[in-house]
Amino acid sequence: MQFSVYQESHIGGRKMNQDRMGYSFTRDALLLVLADGMGGHVRGEVAATIALQTISALFQQRATPYVKGPERFLLDACHAAHRDIHRYAEAHGMDEAPRTTIVVCIVQHNVATWAHCGDSRLYWLRGGRIQARTRDHSHVESLIERGMVPPEARATHPDRNKLYNCLGAEHAPKVDVSGRASLLPGDVMLLCSDGLWAALPEQELVDTLSTHAVVRAVPDLLRSALRRTGTASDNVTGLAIAWQGDGEPAAAGSTMISTETLAGDVHSTTIAPQLPADPFDDAEIEKAIAEIRGAIEKSSQLLK
Repeated sequence: MQFSVYQESHIGGRKMNQDRMGYSFTRDALLLVLADGMGGHVRGEVAATIALQTISALFQQRATPYVKGPERFLLDACHAAHRDIHRYAEAHGMDEAPRTTIVVCIVQHNVATWAHCGDSRLYWLRGGRIQARTRDHSHVESLIERGMVPPEARATHPDRNKLYNCLGAEHAPKVDVSGRASLLPGDVMLLCSDGLWAALPEQELVDTLSTHAVVRAVPDLLRSALRRTGTASDNVTGLAIAWQGDGEPAAAGSTMISTETLAGDVHSTTIAPQLPADPFDDAEIEKAIAEIRGAIEKSSQLLK
């Protein structure tokens, strides 16, 4: 299994970054996950962190070295994260549980399967075209589907930030799970928060990811989103992979991660196993990004 990966997050114009992202992998399976804590509720950043931790921990338990029944796993993992958020709220005497969106993808045996709740998105690109993307669980998206407003309303409608599905709400989440998508070498998968996709024309996302390696495309997109929205910017987060699949090991000096030589019981992850003492700030995020970049470079050399 070979892929290149890059992730980055910025606080934008907000006081706190409530977005979280990360990935984990074994010899035969890759997990990608991104959550956007909902700012209209207390401790959204905690809900997002718990969601990542729960899903990553379940992946490490069940990916031996791949996940049997990825659709069932995605459903179970999202519902488990929802329950863990409520346990946190109960343990801390909160009147209302914190809430978060979630989008999560498993890639194994050249096949991707994904799930989501809310308006954090996954895009699957091939040859400069969108093969699939998640459909937002938002009020404005339901209006578009019913033909009551045009698609352009996604960026301007006054209710565009109103969601009807997430983790941590009073009712259990409705988890949308995709069918299985067969990947080809060169396919790109992007997971992103609404701070990214809502700030940019969709064609710009496609063109940038189709013409540049993900290690350049993702930071370029984040910078563009921040420029366009200025001081009003939301948190902006993107996690992308370029899939290479199985085959000959990557050449020396490549940033491609190759898992072929990993033992079946080895897991690697960028997701912290416990809640931080304090919410992430920009300095912590930049430090984490630097550490991830270093880990990617080391992995591309050590795992061949």
